[in-house]
Amino acid sequence: MKFKIALYQSEEGFSVCVPSLPGCWSQGATETEAIANITDAIREYLVTEIDLADGAEIREIEVAV
Repeated sequence: MKFKIALYQSEEGFSVCVPSLPGCWSQGATETEAIANITDAIREYLVTEIDLADGAEIREIEVAV
């Protein structure tokens, strides 16, 4: 899967979020570290979403933008 991320640079390093996954944020001292950390955060986010959907019928839909 591919996700768009938003990187924010500050004096402390980089913050990064995934706009399509509300609340999915991470950070790192470098851009590379921040991207590695958000990759882990995305995996954990998706696992949690799957667990929350236990027992639900899951479907994919296509939305034109």
